[in-house]
Amino acid sequence: MSGRIQAPRGTYDVLPEQAAARAVLERRAREILETAGYERIETPTFEATELFSRGVGASTDIVQKEMYSFQSGDRSYTLRPEGTAPVCRAYVEHGMHKLPAPVKLWYLSSFFRHERAQSGRYRQFWQVGVEALGSADPALDAESIVLLHTLLDELGTRDLRLRLASLGDPASRSAYRGLLQDYLRAHLDRLSAEVRERIELNPLRAFDSDDLSTREVMAGAPRLLDHLGADDAAHFAEVRALLDAAEIAYEIDPTLVRGLDYYTRTLFEFTSAALGAQSGVAGGGRYDRLVEELGGPPTPGIGWAAGIERILLAAGPLPPAPAPAVDLYVAALSEDGPTARLAAFTIVREARLAGFSTELELAGRSRKGQAKHAERLGARYVAAVGATETGLRDREDGREERLENDAVVHALLRDRQAL
Repeated sequence: MSGRIQAPRGTYDVLPEQAAARAVLERRAREILETAGYERIETPTFEATELFSRGVGASTDIVQKEMYSFQSGDRSYTLRPEGTAPVCRAYVEHGMHKLPAPVKLWYLSSFFRHERAQSGRYRQFWQVGVEALGSADPALDAESIVLLHTLLDELGTRDLRLRLASLGDPASRSAYRGLLQDYLRAHLDRLSAEVRERIELNPLRAFDSDDLSTREVMAGAPRLLDHLGADDAAHFAEVRALLDAAEIAYEIDPTLVRGLDYYTRTLFEFTSAALGAQSGVAGGGRYDRLVEELGGPPTPGIGWAAGIERILLAAGPLPPAPAPAVDLYVAALSEDGPTARLAAFTIVREARLAGFSTELELAGRSRKGQAKHAERLGARYVAAVGATETGLRDREDGREERLENDAVVHALLRDRQAL
């Protein structure tokens, strides 16, 4: 079979002009997070499927519908659909609980979910995220939210809205879950089929339904925020007070839920009206039982993830990072044949080893074309290399000199020292 091969649906290529904006985002994320004590971590692209069924939750859409899993021998593996469970697995596996708490980690990685592909939502996508493990202090919750707000704001994300809620601890949520299930059963005839199927496994996801009749029912549903225990309510109140002190605007949304079972207490989401109906940009929350669920010691934690594609759509064009300066452009004189080509190649290698940004002419351009390309690159020096000698021109002051081939890099170093 012949014909053009295209990328799979729901994936995309990052072209050089797009990579520039992503580099700006990554650089700013690194600056903001690492100055706050977060260190970079990267986990494998695929993990044991059990990690997500146990960690994310067997009843979630991610596990039931969206994971890319494959069998290898007698083991099942999954392309990572999210970042928190893998980081927690690494935390346990490498004994990071022995480090001073909290252990603060950040990542920028690709993830995979079999979702309906649409603008800003892909089956292979990238996220920048943080995980802070080992502290239950509500100040850590607030710090995490403030860092995310800082990143989104400095990248120019438009029309931001922060929604904030608390899921309480497992005990209070279990009691509330029973109340919500009773309420849903009393209104079965007005619920969508999908919500009816979830009543036993994951009733809170009813708040996420797009079905009009279900949404009308949920408008009168009991709210978890009204059933928090005293400790959970105090924790949530302190998070809000710290956000107020940081002058971070937020809306308390008692209907906020996220599609992962590991969340406890603080829950938050940033949306952008610039994205339309699919407005989610970033979100996260506290997960105080996840590390223990994965075989580690009891370890409180909190984290968030922000979609790179979503940020770039909501932020609009980012100013590109300055292009790296080209110090030297090298072209062999065609009339001097293979000897000049070998000399030019050697000069390029020596110049790069000496720390000069160097480009070698590789497209067979004419002398005139070479001059235009050197200007396009913004190269300061142009070397026209012959069999034994090189004509070296300084485009900044117009100075030209003829040098033995092995003296070219020495001349560049001499000029550098004179600056």
